[in-house]
Amino acid sequence: MDEERFEAVIVGAGMAGVACAHALVEAGLKRVAILEEGAPLALTSDKSTECYRNYWPGPDAAMLSFMQDSIAGLERHAVFSDDRFQLRQRGYLFATARDTEVERLAEEAGQVADFGGGSVRVNSSDYRRYLDADFDPAFDGADLITDKALIARHFPYLTPETRGVLHVRRCGALSAQQLGMYFLERAREGGARLILGRFEGIETAAGRLAGVRYRNGSGDGFTVGADALVLAPGPHLKAAAAAAGAQLPVEVEKHVKISLGDPLGVIRRDAPLIIWNDPTDLEWLGEEREMLAEAPETRWLTETLPAGVHGRPVGAGDQVLMYWTYHCELFDEPQFPIEPDPFLPEVTLRGMAVMVPGLKAYLDPMPQPYVDGGYYTKTADNRPLIGPLGVPGTFVCGAFSGYGIMASPAAGELLAAHVTGASLPAYADAFRRERFDDPGYVAGLAGLSVMAQL
Repeated sequence: MDEERFEAVIVGAGMAGVACAHALVEAGLKRVAILEEGAPLALTSDKSTECYRNYWPGPDAAMLSFMQDSIAGLERHAVFSDDRFQLRQRGYLFATARDTEVERLAEEAGQVADFGGGSVRVNSSDYRRYLDADFDPAFDGADLITDKALIARHFPYLTPETRGVLHVRRCGALSAQQLGMYFLERAREGGARLILGRFEGIETAAGRLAGVRYRNGSGDGFTVGADALVLAPGPHLKAAAAAAGAQLPVEVEKHVKISLGDPLGVIRRDAPLIIWNDPTDLEWLGEEREMLAEAPETRWLTETLPAGVHGRPVGAGDQVLMYWTYHCELFDEPQFPIEPDPFLPEVTLRGMAVMVPGLKAYLDPMPQPYVDGGYYTKTADNRPLIGPLGVPGTFVCGAFSGYGIMASPAAGELLAAHVTGASLPAYADAFRRERFDDPGYVAGLAGLSVMAQL
């Protein structure tokens, strides 16, 4: 065993890993190492919509309580860092053209309110479309608007077919890259060290963790002593866990986003994240539809696609980010580089244009979009894995299903509490790996269909 020893070694320098490093340093650990094969924050951390929300309907309050803590952390760090990562509370706007979906949204919002997410205001005369400040912790709950005149006044870009919108308020967007760099820099200021290398496995002594094996870029192998190992490697979680002697019930799902210029200003620059909650039929000319329907490889383009296309303005220019997982396929391990569906840019734009008809102006010809993507690491219940693993001294912090950015402050603090033996919040048990050892719990998940997280 090499003489070098750490109180904690973290595998992965993505958002989860750097948040864990920051939290462990804040908890008092003096020797923390982050083991990363590539560049920090370069794999998947900035590949989502870079949003946050306190809107988490059932089956219980665990996810809402967890995210309330995390958003409070984001707000604290935003103040401390002098707006380093550009936290903007613009909200989430769920829109629908179906009365049944309006009813479902109202029921969901009521459930979130019962869990502590703030009250639901219906067609309120005090409705404020935007905040005066970047964020306001007291401005929570949701506004349900079913009056079509009010919808048209506040959100004129939405299709006239819109029957209702739910504007959830303690939600918004941020810069994932800047948040991650903030965590990493503060962790390193507190003594955390970045080690470039690939995690290979663990050493044990007397039945618990004794060391961590890794291999550098030249192929040389090393072992460092470690009191704790934290697995936070993003989409490589399953393989990393196996190397540590643990089996985790996780899979990965490909997610790809596009960014497109909006020089006509179809969507206001201060708009919230807008989400279409209805299954969607793409609009094609009669001749186009016939041609697409004839070929087996394109027939799906003429069929009804799932709900969930969403987008928001990004940056200081005229870019609009658009995202739609219309084909959900799970894999055991990720494959890089990402190969996106060649139809994705046009399909996503056409899906957004169902909700925002003004975007049709960019269909013919369609400008060249920016395309980027990564993987969401998922469990069957769409909840994370945070807590101890099988070998004493080993821990996991991962499987965030696309919400790892917004969850990072609370996830890092919860992981640090597990490592240091500090008191745990009430929701901690909901994220332990052991929940999947309960046959009753697993049976309750059978047939569960989980939409991609936004």
